[in-house]
Amino acid sequence: MRSFLKYNYLYLSWVVSLVATGGSLFLSEVMHFNPCNLCWYQRILMYPLIYLLGRGALKQDNKIVGYAMPFSILGFFIALYHYGKQKLPWIDQIAPCKVGIPCSTKQLEFFGFITIPFMSMVAFLIISVLLIIGSRLNKNR
Repeated sequence: MRSFLKYNYLYLSWVVSLVATGGSLFLSEVMHFNPCNLCWYQRILMYPLIYLLGRGALKQDNKIVGYAMPFSILGFFIALYHYGKQKLPWIDQIAPCKVGIPCSTKQLEFFGFITIPFMSMVAFLIISVLLIIGSRLNKNR
């Protein structure tokens, strides 16, 4: 498993970013869910990861981690905040969204806890963990 992650962590991260981007586009363009402001920020941070991680994987460039990691970590925290606004009403009362769709709106929910920001948060977390593990395994290269 270590050897697999050592050589494929960039490809795996890239696939996660592709799925997340495809999912966000499907939800907005096919399902006609309008993204809120926080959804747009998450998209702004996820979409460049397709290019960065894809290029890094094709070129086997481990230095791309330094460029991709800030996008992933910041995206995780925005998604965490967004998820908190949906699940904890007091967070939404601190700074409510005033333009467009309210960020506390749950347009989609599975099993009582899986919402769009939750899926985004998980995608950013998986990418971050893969980048951390992969870069540590490749330090000895």
